[in-house]
Amino acid sequence: MTTGNITLFDTPLFSAMPFEQIAIQLNPDDDVAIAKQPITPGITIIRANAPGIAIRHLIPGGHKFALNEVAVGAPIRRYGQIIGFATANIHPGDHVHTHNLAVEEFARDYAFCTEVHPVDLVPMDKRRTFMGYKRADGRVGTRNVIALLASVNCSAHTIQQIAAYFTPERLAAYPNVDGVIALTHGSGCGIRTGGADYAILQRTIVGMARHANVGAYMMIGLGCETNQIQDIVDNYNLDAQTSDLPLNLTIQGEGGVRKTIRRGIELVEQWLPIVNATPRTPQPISELVVALKCGGSDGWSGVTANPVVGLLADEIVRQGGTAALAETPEIYGAEHLLTRRAINRKIGEKLVEKVHWWERFADMHDMEIDNNPSVGNKAGGLTTILEKSLGAVAKSGSTPLMDVYDYAEPITSRGFVYVDTPGYDPVCVTGQVASGCNVVLFTTGRGSVFGYKPAPSIKITTNTAIYQHMIDDMDFNAGKVLDGAELQATADELLDLLIAVASGQPSKSEVQDNGAAQFVPRNLGGTL
Repeated sequence: MTTGNITLFDTPLFSAMPFEQIAIQLNPDDDVAIAKQPITPGITIIRANAPGIAIRHLIPGGHKFALNEVAVGAPIRRYGQIIGFATANIHPGDHVHTHNLAVEEFARDYAFCTEVHPVDLVPMDKRRTFMGYKRADGRVGTRNVIALLASVNCSAHTIQQIAAYFTPERLAAYPNVDGVIALTHGSGCGIRTGGADYAILQRTIVGMARHANVGAYMMIGLGCETNQIQDIVDNYNLDAQTSDLPLNLTIQGEGGVRKTIRRGIELVEQWLPIVNATPRTPQPISELVVALKCGGSDGWSGVTANPVVGLLADEIVRQGGTAALAETPEIYGAEHLLTRRAINRKIGEKLVEKVHWWERFADMHDMEIDNNPSVGNKAGGLTTILEKSLGAVAKSGSTPLMDVYDYAEPITSRGFVYVDTPGYDPVCVTGQVASGCNVVLFTTGRGSVFGYKPAPSIKITTNTAIYQHMIDDMDFNAGKVLDGAELQATADELLDLLIAVASGQPSKSEVQDNGAAQFVPRNLGGTL
């Protein structure tokens, strides 16, 4: 049955639809557009001042379709940048995805320092504030926790049992204490003393011990492990805490698991009134060090959530704060956009060397960096690592790149910085937080439920459908941009939420007590 352009009881419902209603072209030079919704075969997309595009195959929402003819071997552009090369001749209206698009080597123009623009800093008396915990050294935390740190996996169960004892009911008398957390991991032995994995693990543990969100810490080990607690203290000159209470325990030294749990509980109980003595006070948001992270990305990540976070990152920098991008395998192919913003050539070249290291690392382990887009990423419309990286870099905003840091290396510069990490969510964020990030902005299109302790993780969806479907886990809907909301207004709204969470409002993951298991220090693979 047919009525005008509408076909009932069959598809498509419309024979022709305006381009602006059904798709988005991000850059005039792009060879592809992104479908706002599933587009069924038989529809003709009408464009102003251009030929119509006939759709012959289903284009899922968030996926790409061709706008013009692309010959086999020719580059394909999205965001005005190369996202891969055609592996077959592509015609207007064709679905562009893994069956006809792949990565090939091509030269990138790093153009070091050519796009460094001065930042218009907000005057001190006009900067926004949040309610934070100010430490004796001047740093400010968004949370105030007692952290139990395992030196080795052998003590993981023990510290988990100590932390589990301190229920909300037992902590009710200490309103300024946000929790007792157990940070466990799978390493600490079977590694070479002084080797790369040994150094990374110790640097990560120290980063957590010294973190602005940690009011007090205690390291607990087995006693005979390679990663000796006293070596951590000596190698990193850990400062004594504000009490005569011991910094560490060993299970062998205490006489077993049960005795260590009992002793650990006694010590935490003595710490509680000391940590509780630090209240929240108004602090400028220049004291925020924000981790920028994406996970479970989709075709909308680089259109909605990541650009919104990029605008917010710019505002944090304008307010004197710090925003830290990471995930070196997931900026691959887009690093030239960052080198142009490097404050000097040395910093730009440092970033490029990190990228080359990951190329060598992937080759050594018989891996392909382009294997990085996950099954979920590809189902959501992302085809190549180049496309994923270009969308991911949008989180970084537009301000100058002030420095590049190794994994878990302390961040000492303000402004936009970079931390060299893997892309895998828990390993990446562990490196960012150990470097000093005190809150996490985490964008997702597929619905990552990532939480983190001790730095709260704010999850930002790229589309409204996932936000509504996973409302108990998602904090903010950037998908409203697809419905007509302005990017800047959405970023301003997200800034309000960031300040609220930094001031103590629980994130959705914190409401569900999700986050301790995501402490996963990087391991280079040197297990003996």
